[in-house]
Amino acid sequence: MEALLEYLAEYGLFLAKALTVIATLVILIVVVTAVGSKARKARKGHLEIDKLNDHYKELREGLEQSLLTAEQLKQQAKDNKKKAKAEKAAKKKSRQKEEQEDITKPRLFVLDFHGDIKASATSSLREEITAVLGIARSEDEVLIRLESGGGMVHSYGLAASQLQRIRDKGIKLTIAVDKVAASGGYMMACTADKILAAPFAVIGSIGVMAQLPNFHRLLKKNDVDIELHTAGEYKRTLTVLGENTEKGREKFKQDMEDTHELFKDFVKSARDQVTIEEVATGEIWYGQKAIDKNLVDEIKTSDQYIYDQVDSTDIIHIAYSMKKGLPEKFGLAAHHALDNTLLKWWERLSTERFH
Repeated sequence: MEALLEYLAEYGLFLAKALTVIATLVILIVVVTAVGSKARKARKGHLEIDKLNDHYKELREGLEQSLLTAEQLKQQAKDNKKKAKAEKAAKKKSRQKEEQEDITKPRLFVLDFHGDIKASATSSLREEITAVLGIARSEDEVLIRLESGGGMVHSYGLAASQLQRIRDKGIKLTIAVDKVAASGGYMMACTADKILAAPFAVIGSIGVMAQLPNFHRLLKKNDVDIELHTAGEYKRTLTVLGENTEKGREKFKQDMEDTHELFKDFVKSARDQVTIEEVATGEIWYGQKAIDKNLVDEIKTSDQYIYDQVDSTDIIHIAYSMKKGLPEKFGLAAHHALDNTLLKWWERLSTERFH
């Protein structure tokens, strides 16, 4: 009996400790969740601004330091000092004229858009464009380094509308495609005053695609019924689980054709130099061929376009960044992994690759 009481006492003590640990963990989780929720509400994005002229200057000077002899570097320093002195004197002499004419360098604002299926980068793009339009002058220019294989129609429609804001403001818009601007990506690109493309960049895919599996026969074979109730004849045309009808298929195809027509009209209105029926076939072209179709204006990489202006223009890279919590980081990583997988499959199906 005494042994039993001792066992019960030890068990009760163990149970109390266990409950204490569990209760502590629960309280900790609640507190962390609450703090995390408040932090998410309080978190705001911020602009990251980088003057690319300094970056290119550092690259050039670093290479010179490695290649030039000590005597050459010494002479170069003297020449630079003499040049700076002459420029200072000339500037002082013409200061009054500069103040009257308000002479300043034009600015090239560089923004990046890496599009996934949902065009998620649009949320950052809209903030970047809003910031730029607040200070941009008529002589300034915006360069978008665009990379996207396309995705959801409404998502890329909104992204293209954000770029249209730049044109509506009277600011020159250039879009550079170094890798791919297809489907919704090209919808965005054709809003530009000028489209640049690398020689092997993938351009085009002016078409609409949709596919979905249907498990109706599998479910029917296993005596599983699916009920779908709708109000409106075409509220649901095709389903994944239910039985699809020929009438539903025809309506689905018609909706795709209507979307394709809207896409074609958008491209045609933005680039009247294209023969829309020749390019709106869903095909893709590499940059060198795309220029023959008037889908792009010039064969040039974004790097070359920026470097060509490094001495005459203030080049400013702008990115809108928002700090993410740990759960968001895990979710974003999973989301990017899925997008990358789907993009790889799209590339395998729709483009040729070197082996």
